[in-house]
Formats: sequence, structure tokens, C-alpha cells
Amino acid sequence: MTASSAAVALAIAAAEAASEKLGEDIMAIDVSDHVVITDVFVLISAANDRQVKGVVDGVEERLRAMGAKPLRREGERESHWVLLDYGDIVVHVQLAEERIHYAIERLWKDCPMLELPASVNSPHSTRESARDAAYDGALSTNPWESS
Repeated sequence: MTASSAAVALAIAAAEAASEKLGEDIMAIDVSDHVVITDVFVLISAANDRQVKGVVDGVEERLRAMGAKPLRREGERESHWVLLDYGDIVVHVQLAEERIHYAIERLWKDCPMLELPASVNSPHSTRESARDAAYDGALSTNPWESS
């Protein structure tokens, strides 16, 4: 059995929304062969508590526009690991340190990964490259030297 098309559509939408809110290391794992209560886990890392909240808000807004509402939400108070259960998919938004510590993707390594659009993880590298280039350019110029 594989994830339903509805679950895949929700997972892709959640991943895209998370990416727009600067979520990182986004992946979707098809757990439908091993778990009866859901089809897909969407895993997202965030740099800090505030970003975790922003990613959660972005995912909820996008999925609400698709007519989906979370059945359950956990971890919002601490914002270190927020779980959004939509039935067909479960979205995990974690601080990067929590993600490394718990390594959910390692637990489900035997499950297939869903193919996500290239835009999901690529905007960050493009943005970081542009930022790094600007920073490097600023370092190569000495403001106290006269031209």
C-alpha cells in the first residue's frame, strides 16, 4: 500500500508552505505500509522557537485553504517540537537540535521518501548564496581606504 493521493497532495502543500516560511531540511516519508493511523510524516527543521511558530502558522494556513483542519496539535507551548495531526499526514516541526537528537527519519529509514518539488528546499540555498556573496563582497572592501 502507498500513501493516498490526498495525503501526498497535503504533504506537498505542507512542505511548500514550510519552505516559504524558511523551514529547512524538509522531507516527507510514506509510512502507510507501517502505520495504520496516517500515510505520511512531513519533517521540518527550524532555527529557533519563533521560526517554529512561523512554520506551523504557514502550514496551517495553507492546509486550511485546502479544507484541512488539524485533528490534534501538540507542543505549541514550548515550540521546540510541534506536531500537527491531519489524519492522512502528520507534520513535525522541530528545532534543528531536536530534529538531530530524535532523528525521526532514521527510525523510518525503511520507508520510501515522497518526491517533493525542487522549490521546497532550494530557495534557502539560493538565498544563502546571495547573502554569502554580499557578505564576502562587503569584506573585500575596506571602507577606510580612499578610492
